[in-house]
Amino acid sequence: MTNDKHPETSPWAIPVAQISSRPGQSKEVDQDFPAPSGIGDEVISIAEGAPVHVSGSIDSIIDGLILNASVTAPVTGECSRCLKSLDGDRTLQVTAFFPYAPDHDSRRNDEEVDIIAGEEESEDTYPLAGNNTVMDLEALLRDNLVESLPVQPLCRPDCLGLCPQCGADLNEDPDHHHETHDLRWSALEDLKAQLEQNEQ
Repeated sequence: MTNDKHPETSPWAIPVAQISSRPGQSKEVDQDFPAPSGIGDEVISIAEGAPVHVSGSIDSIIDGLILNASVTAPVTGECSRCLKSLDGDRTLQVTAFFPYAPDHDSRRNDEEVDIIAGEEESEDTYPLAGNNTVMDLEALLRDNLVESLPVQPLCRPDCLGLCPQCGADLNEDPDHHHETHDLRWSALEDLKAQLEQNEQ
């Protein structure tokens, strides 16, 4: 969890003082961050603390900072139909806006403040910390990685799953089947077998 009093000590912190309030300036990002908690469930997830690689750039504009980056995280999971392992890396593209605090620039007029307030309500907007000198990626990583995980993960869209009777993988043997008997006729079949035996 981020330390509100000392945001620069957060494991998800990126110092941005050198480009904050300097429109046109940019900063490259290419490092690993620990995966936040609460990403996924028992079927598919990203383990807390697993290395999440972020590679991209932070661009300074008049009213804040924009992060454009690719995020790669190790996923652990299994197909919800055949239980095949789905372990591997998942990569997604992220674009997010980090606006300056409303009082960061006293030269802003009321209209500009209203625009920024509207931007802050969007789902891809996150606050800067440390008087606009720290970009903390914890919430951004959690939100985007959670959203990237499927509700019902599949090894492939047409996965046939497992045989409900014996558990055989139907993807490996699509013609696999079991002989079935209608229990309603079982008594008659037993009677027929008994009569045939008596005739012998």
